[in-house]
Amino acid sequence: MADRFRITLAQLDATVGDIDGNAEKAFAAWQKGREAGADLVCLPEMFITGYQTQDLILKPVFHQAAMAAIEALAAQCAEGPALAIGGPWIEGTGLYNAYHLCQGGRVTGRALKHDRPNDTVFDEVRLYESGPLGGPLSVGDIRIGFPVCEDAWHPDVADTLAETGAEVLIVPNGSPYARHKMETRQNHMVARVVETGLPLVYLNLVGGQDDQVFDGGSFGLNPGGALAFQMPVFDEAISHVDLERGAEGWRIAGAEKAHVPDEWEQDYRCMVEALCGYCRKTGFSKVLLGMSGGIDSALVATIAADALGPENVRCVMLPSEYTSDHSLEDAEACAKALGCHYDYVPISGPRAAVTEALAPLFDGLAADLTEENIQSRLRGVLLMALSNKFGEMLLTTGNKSEVAVGYATIYGDMAGGYNPIKDLYKTRVFETCRWRNRHHRDWMLAPRGEVVPPRIISKPPSAELRPDQKDSDSLPDYPVLDAILDLLVDQDASVADCVEAGFAHDDVKKVERLIYLSEYKRFQSAPGARLTDRAFWLDRRYPIANRWRDKG
Repeated sequence: MADRFRITLAQLDATVGDIDGNAEKAFAAWQKGREAGADLVCLPEMFITGYQTQDLILKPVFHQAAMAAIEALAAQCAEGPALAIGGPWIEGTGLYNAYHLCQGGRVTGRALKHDRPNDTVFDEVRLYESGPLGGPLSVGDIRIGFPVCEDAWHPDVADTLAETGAEVLIVPNGSPYARHKMETRQNHMVARVVETGLPLVYLNLVGGQDDQVFDGGSFGLNPGGALAFQMPVFDEAISHVDLERGAEGWRIAGAEKAHVPDEWEQDYRCMVEALCGYCRKTGFSKVLLGMSGGIDSALVATIAADALGPENVRCVMLPSEYTSDHSLEDAEACAKALGCHYDYVPISGPRAAVTEALAPLFDGLAADLTEENIQSRLRGVLLMALSNKFGEMLLTTGNKSEVAVGYATIYGDMAGGYNPIKDLYKTRVFETCRWRNRHHRDWMLAPRGEVVPPRIISKPPSAELRPDQKDSDSLPDYPVLDAILDLLVDQDASVADCVEAGFAHDDVKKVERLIYLSEYKRFQSAPGARLTDRAFWLDRRYPIANRWRDKG
């Protein structure tokens, strides 16, 4: 019996729907494994189709093409190591999330996902059947259990595999980033290792897909829970991992343990990778945004410059008579510090034209929010015109605090194709700018140093749609607002819970009302990077027409 077994782990970025391209990446990884003397090459969950496919997987011609591609890969990889890859499978009338083991030119076995996630961004109960609790698959003289993603978050599948002869567990995943998710994954996997007494290899996807970013960070655990190796977070990587057989069974040979950054760097990297992946996978290479001189647009410009390169980012200042001199100065200073293209397009002329057109209808009526929103919507029109003319995707710049309470103008500053900071509360926007000014990494394409001018960070936030306007005129101060939102949105707390936590009843009720009233705006808003497991879009699904309110 062999005393060493080499596994090549391909922590790669799959593109949803690009079956041929994903197959090419899988074959290239298999070739690297063959060159390294691997016995088995592993790709992540649903790699052949990309993940998550949502309802695309239900289209018969799509899942049939994916299954055919796996059969073709098996034939292509006949001479060399075994290949394991995630993809769909039809058995009887059921569609399954499966993990396919290819050896000798054909598929020799499949693990069918048993535990299907059906919370946060996942909807697998509707899409897939539950596979049976099965046994391990043999590769040479080693028996490997393949619990697919969610299967390893519960004890039943791993226990069954151990009881039926598995000697090692390999867990293929499509696990998206959320703050502190790595700790949660490792805690669950340690539990499986302790329960089964088996070494475990956890292989994750990387790359952005719509709102989600798969952050890689694949790792291995030996019996007892000790970390044997750690692959990098967010980066594509191929690692060769050796299993060694001793008197007590198989163990993972110690290998490199990549550094896992803190939550501020991971959040920022997630926003960068989300935008980069969204642009690449939708065909955009350049972006533009309205640059107001405020902190939100400064952060979005910085993220965009780090993701795509400053030469691919257009910052546009669209001032009105309410735009302060310091906003004009700060917007230009930030764009220049980043090295982005900067345009100046005053809206006074278009605003006068709209005012004149509406004057007969508005005669005798006092100016109000209507006139403020006209400014924002004019900016949206002009920015979309630039987007159409130059083929640059428009970015929106609303933070999670504003998205939550609707402090944004629909068809105005909400216009655009993607929002990198959609899941970042305002208080974290400030701290993220401070973090980026202090830190620079090799994956950042914009210059190092103080790219967000300090005055942008220190001045009171304002939409500048009327004289001396401040956000605090309409909303509780952001530390208070964000704390209430965290309770109501992220923790599903009641009004009474918020009051018990020390917040004024009137403030809580006002925020709760705004959250519900703004649902229709969120329904029409751009997708954005998911940083938490209570992001607005798929994590939190509420009706638009809804009269329920907490009576607390």
